[in-house]
Amino acid sequence: MSALPIVAANPNPHFQRLGGEAAVARLVEAFYRAMDSRADARAIRAMHHADLAQTKAVLRIYLAEWLGGPKRYSAERGQPRLRRVHMPFAIDTNARDAWLACMRQALDEIGADAALRDELLAAFAKVADHLKNTDTDSTHRSP
Repeated sequence: MSALPIVAANPNPHFQRLGGEAAVARLVEAFYRAMDSRADARAIRAMHHADLAQTKAVLRIYLAEWLGGPKRYSAERGQPRLRRVHMPFAIDTNARDAWLACMRQALDEIGADAALRDELLAAFAKVADHLKNTDTDSTHRSP
């Protein structure tokens, strides 16, 4: 009797397909370079601190987990609660589109294959749509 093959239970193989931790780190760096350089991303860049070190560190562990990699984000920070975290900022269609444009540029810069890029952008678009909280074009809500 032959043994059945062992199939790894990985419902989201994007982490490996992208290239693991090193690729996620490159993606985050490329993403923020795009945000710093794109005119259409000025408003979303203004939502961040000048020093992006902490923001980049958090995005690296979040994306790694979201893509199916190590679960450090949840272990260190709990549930993501993305909508709550982003609620202080007015996220409209322009902000969503600028964020997605930065991510597309970053995926292209790191050499993600076209099929993976398209899959990830479709998934990112769903998240970005969920984070929209206004139809205005302002970038920061009054407290």
